[in-house]
Amino acid sequence: QVQLVESGGSLVQAGGSLRLSCAASGRTFSRYARAWFRQAPGKEREFVAAITWSGGGTYYADSVEGRFTISMDNAKNAVYLQMNSLKPEDTAVYYCAAGGRISNTIVGYDYWGQGTQVTVSS
Repeated sequence: QVQLVESGGSLVQAGGSLRLSCAASGRTFSRYARAWFRQAPGKEREFVAAITWSGGGTYYADSVEGRFTISMDNAKNAVYLQMNSLKPEDTAVYYCAAGGRISNTIVGYDYWGQGTQVTVSS
């Protein structure tokens, strides 16, 4: 069993930066692929970024490629999302997820956090 807790969400102006963190409990977390998804009001949850359990591969949605960076620290049981050049359309609740195999779909992940709100003002 894995529990995930996100933090770092905030209100930021367009063009600014934020770093989201996801702390995990559970001794098997180091063997899971990890990802970030987001959900804006009235929209479906969408893929943002993912990283393999080894950190050897990273994947991004086209909308965030070049602006966001996913990273992890297995020693701290944590995964991060560095978000730069934020835009108002990045406003959403951001969720951390973990699963047995890397995927860009919701069904690919077994464990989810409660989410953290990111609001980007214009």
